[in-house]
Amino acid sequence: MGALTAHLPDTRFAQGGRAMAHNAMEVQMWHALALVVLGLTLTQRPTRLLAAGGCGLLLGTLLFCGGVYYTAFTGQHAAHIAPTGGSLLIVSWCVLAASWAKRA
Repeated sequence: MGALTAHLPDTRFAQGGRAMAHNAMEVQMWHALALVVLGLTLTQRPTRLLAAGGCGLLLGTLLFCGGVYYTAFTGQHAAHIAPTGGSLLIVSWCVLAASWAKRA
């Protein structure tokens, strides 16, 4: 997505879409890194709370970024997909924080 965001002509994006796609790409990149770290943590100390937080993080990232990408390329809002994904990300981060606090 980073290459598409950087190299597609402006005519492929809705008005202001390139910046939206760039922001979604950054969110996707940071959450992908978090998922890799979480996956490595789960191989060492698997818990249901960590797994639930990871599943929520994955689904939230897909929904949030997918909704923002859709809007960036089409100019149409995809109902409540991005807000649902964003809310799921917040809840998932809280679950992960609770899991890590429980370990400490």
